[in-house]
Amino acid sequence: MPISIDDVAVGDEKAMKFRPQSPSLNSTSPPQHVSQNQVPQDDGTAIHSEALQPLIENAMRIDQYRLKRAQKRLSVDEYHAQLKKSVDLHAARLAAQHCIEYSDELPISQYRDELVDLIRSRQVIVVCGETGSGKSTQLPKILLEAGLGRKAMIGHTQPRRLAARSIATRLAEELQTPLGELVGYKVRFGDQTSERSLIKSMTDGILLAETQSDRFLDAYDAIIIDEAHERSLNIDFLLGFLRRLQGKRSDLKIIITSATIDAERFSEHFSDGLGPAPIVNVEGRGFPVEMVYLPWEEVVDDETRTPDLSQHVIKGI
Repeated sequence: MPISIDDVAVGDEKAMKFRPQSPSLNSTSPPQHVSQNQVPQDDGTAIHSEALQPLIENAMRIDQYRLKRAQKRLSVDEYHAQLKKSVDLHAARLAAQHCIEYSDELPISQYRDELVDLIRSRQVIVVCGETGSGKSTQLPKILLEAGLGRKAMIGHTQPRRLAARSIATRLAEELQTPLGELVGYKVRFGDQTSERSLIKSMTDGILLAETQSDRFLDAYDAIIIDEAHERSLNIDFLLGFLRRLQGKRSDLKIIITSATIDAERFSEHFSDGLGPAPIVNVEGRGFPVEMVYLPWEEVVDDETRTPDLSQHVIKGI
């Protein structure tokens, strides 16, 4: 029997009005809904994000946001394993024993209490210290005393690789810890840090390269830009990047240090709601200088004789 076009149209209209019922609606058991705060598991159970929130807060800062983003794609066992590893690492860093001592001979030691108060109350500090004031080796320890370096590292940048290695070696000696443990350094073709490192000394190029993979610098809770007066291309890029990051990460502490620097311009550049960044001027150490002259009479008497400069230097010392 041939089918007319009207029959097809009527059949299509009936088909469009037909709504199949879900099997769960016909069953006697009530439907199960998974809330947005739960992640389904293979065995039918779910992880409550609210219950795990205290554990996430105790994890390393760089893992907090990573685990929250990866919570839906990780299995329950993998998520718990990574979260427990991060929490245990944070607890180990909190329990790390380090000896913080300051030398009274260094002028910056007299400003320790003032610097600790400013670090806790302000986000950006500009430190102007003359050569020999101890700012490069003592500022990381002052940040440790202020409570930083546990949930994330203290980053300390230097323009040259030799300076980054030597400062890390000196800090490790003063904190009485092996190099690469609580204190480490990273330069091109060399990385001597560990997951337990509280202080990381590096070149400014290394930190600039890390901004490509860590846009918010979650691996650090404090950044020291040393020798900012050199104004290299890397330093200028870092200063501009940190200025833009300043409003997005209010917990990130930024220390700008230099021996010769236009402190007022840097202070205005990093101003926030409380005003321009505070400036701390640290005096350098002075040493007595004695003037020693060559014996002019002996040279005049014998014109063919030349003064032995090395002997006079030894005599002066």
